[in-house]
Amino acid sequence: MTVLEVKIRHAGYEEAKHVIQNIHFVVKAGELIGLIGPNGSGKSTTVKTVLGLLKEMEGEVLFLGPHQQVAYIPEQPVLYQELTLWEHLELAGAVHHLDSGELRIRGEMLLERYGMEKVRHHLPGSFSKGMQQKVMLILAFLIQPDVFVVDEPFVGLDPKATKIFLDMLAEEQQRGAGVLLSTHVLDTAEKMCDSFLLVNEGQIIAKGDLSEIQKQCGSPDLSLFDCFHKLVE
Repeated sequence: MTVLEVKIRHAGYEEAKHVIQNIHFVVKAGELIGLIGPNGSGKSTTVKTVLGLLKEMEGEVLFLGPHQQVAYIPEQPVLYQELTLWEHLELAGAVHHLDSGELRIRGEMLLERYGMEKVRHHLPGSFSKGMQQKVMLILAFLIQPDVFVVDEPFVGLDPKATKIFLDMLAEEQQRGAGVLLSTHVLDTAEKMCDSFLLVNEGQIIAKGDLSEIQKQCGSPDLSLFDCFHKLVE
């Protein structure tokens, strides 16, 4: 089952100035696709276009899951400084129509899993960067969406929090969620992603699983890191 279908002919920040072109892919239920590319390649523009944040876009983005819900985990946490951690959960629950019982059960579980239960009534302005990133992860996992769009999730996370994040993402894939993950951490991406989109200069230059990427770069024994550099050199 396809949960996300993307057909971007072109998109950008200004009219007639296209940053990305011909970005076509699908994400299936339970699939994790890695969006890989150097700085300035068009990864962030692709993510923003998928999320509907750019006006200058020709094409279509279809969320096709049973609930048509998406959770976005940005590289830089976006939080309301006047709301406590628990109030953030209550707001997310209200927006996504979680009943109070489900909110309490899932919220308590997530706070405990990420070691944040003792700061539930604190304001996020007092949190470290890593703690703020944990809040973004908690909010995303709280709503159990059909699709996760994740942008550089490992920035600011310690090894323990990273392991918890990867375990929970795998659990969500088992539930049927699809994942589009943009990252520079290629060794981790190679281990966790089912397939890849390699983007350079605003276009997809290779896509598929690792064996398909290796074939496209003509080197069946190379790592994702080496394939990436060979294709963009």
